[in-house]
Formats: sequence, structure tokens, C-alpha cells
Amino acid sequence: MSTASYTVVGMTCGHCVNAVTEEVSAVPGVTAVDVDLASGGLTVTSTEPVDAAAVKAAVEEAGYEVAGS
Repeated sequence: MSTASYTVVGMTCGHCVNAVTEEVSAVPGVTAVDVDLASGGLTVTSTEPVDAAAVKAAVEEAGYEVAGS
């Protein structure tokens, strides 16, 4: 089991959280996604380490960006 944390910029509502959750959940190997609207925190749990670029791409597909990338 592997866990990675990111900060998502630009989310303002529950729909934003759902969009990010849906896109990141589709990344191969991801088993759980936890998004905190207030902090922008994104925690990704997976069976094996997931490529950070794949997570970043999924967040961008949802219309947001990962801070510091």
C-alpha cells in the first residue's frame, strides 16, 4: 500500500471535489482518493506507488492544478 499527498489549487465547491476524485480515481493502481476542499489536500492511496505525473495530469483533466508543479 502506498500513499501520496498533493495540494490542488482552484477548487471552490463540492463539484470541484467530485471532479478531481473522479479523474484521479481513474489513474491505474489508485484504490482510494480523499480530497479536502478547505485545504485543497489530495491524498491518493494505491497498491503501488503511482506516477506523480499521472496524478497531476488527472487533476489538470478535471480543470485544476497541483501546487508547486
